[in-house]
Amino acid sequence: MNRKQLIEQIRSKRSYLCVGLDTDLHKIPKHLQSQPDALFEFNKQIIDATLDLCVAYKINTAFYEAMGLKGWEAMERTVNYIPNTHFTIADAKRGDIGNTSSQYAKAFFETLHFDAITIAPYMGEDSVKPFFGYENKWGIVLGLTSNPGSKDFEQLKLDVPVGVDTSQASEYLYERVLKNVCQWGDPGNLMFVIGATKASDLADIRKIIPDHFLLVPGVGFQGGSLEEVSRFGMNADCGLLVNVSRAIIYAGETENFAQEARAIALQYQQEMSNFL
Repeated sequence: MNRKQLIEQIRSKRSYLCVGLDTDLHKIPKHLQSQPDALFEFNKQIIDATLDLCVAYKINTAFYEAMGLKGWEAMERTVNYIPNTHFTIADAKRGDIGNTSSQYAKAFFETLHFDAITIAPYMGEDSVKPFFGYENKWGIVLGLTSNPGSKDFEQLKLDVPVGVDTSQASEYLYERVLKNVCQWGDPGNLMFVIGATKASDLADIRKIIPDHFLLVPGVGFQGGSLEEVSRFGMNADCGLLVNVSRAIIYAGETENFAQEARAIALQYQQEMSNFL
């Protein structure tokens, strides 16, 4: 999916909701757990119930990889079930030396046919650029994440770069990442992960990357504010994909779980419509 198509979906649905399929076999309704392909059956019903309310689905690959071949097959069936009207994200956080990243890109873009993959950038340019070699595919690079450990590296202060007025405050590591990675991709194939619990930093982040889309996790169970994310993070094209996982997919525990998931997704969509 290209940028124009994504923007059209956002505008037509008046939604920038991304439903996170972080599907844990032990958390899905008990009546599904004994089925031969329980993960896919759960995902299928969630997708059917939310398709008209969201523009994207994010599959956290760890929940599937942990189950070995059976989980990998459920992930493949899930991404193949999602129609091409929706943006699909492999939340895999890959990033390795260039030839290894090339194989990761092939796995998720050619074999599994995702539109995008999340990338850890800390091995540098050669570990990231292989993901930008595909037409209408996206790399989503970790910028400022919402986990407590983000302070260990992402929020470290760096020395002022050579040639910059030394009276200026030093920059954070994540700010250097945003600036440098922007030179490796463009707003048509590069997004950044910015955690919703860092919403107060979004205004400053938008000064660095005004045009790029942001994938924003952390709304819902992690306490992020959709209103703040929208106010500080939105640009002229919306520029946001707000991911909600547990609050939607685990909204219900009975056979009506899909309808209950839809009800929560509808609440998010209606709120988003007011911000667009």
